[in-house]
Amino acid sequence: MPPKFDPSQGIDVYVRVTGGEVGAASSLTPKIGPLGLSPKKTGEDIAKETAKDWNGLRVTVKLTVQNRQAKVSIVPSASTLVIKALKEPERDRKKVKNIKHSGNISLDDVVEIARVMASRSMAKDLSRTIKEILGTCVSVGCTVDGKDPNDLQTEISEGDVEVPLE
Repeated sequence: MPPKFDPSQGIDVYVRVTGGEVGAASSLTPKIGPLGLSPKKTGEDIAKETAKDWNGLRVTVKLTVQNRQAKVSIVPSASTLVIKALKEPERDRKKVKNIKHSGNISLDDVVEIARVMASRSMAKDLSRTIKEILGTCVSVGCTVDGKDPNDLQTEISEGDVEVPLE
């Protein structure tokens, strides 16, 4: 038999949700049910927390569970931050499918996103993290300062474009 669960011990649970929407309780139940939390109430807490800044975007949420209380914090991914920087209007994900993000963001936005992601990046310095974010811009489908992100990566490698090291 497994050891008894200690409710005073803090446990982190990661869930991928759409911002501002109450997800299906059936998807939360296997993760938080054994911790003594109500999936419906937790889903509403997640929706309330993500509705402010992340409405309509897929985002990872970290639930810190201690003493049968869940504290919600958002762990944004690089693609979510890039899509947010595009400042696109909100859309109903049930009606609008397979959207192409063909916008343009500035290099300053990319540097700010790289600073946010630096703690989770495996890169040695910020310029390499910036190149990772530019790769994410390629996969999202946007341009950076009107240029193709692949060209910008090459220019950073060759030293033609100055980016901060820290």
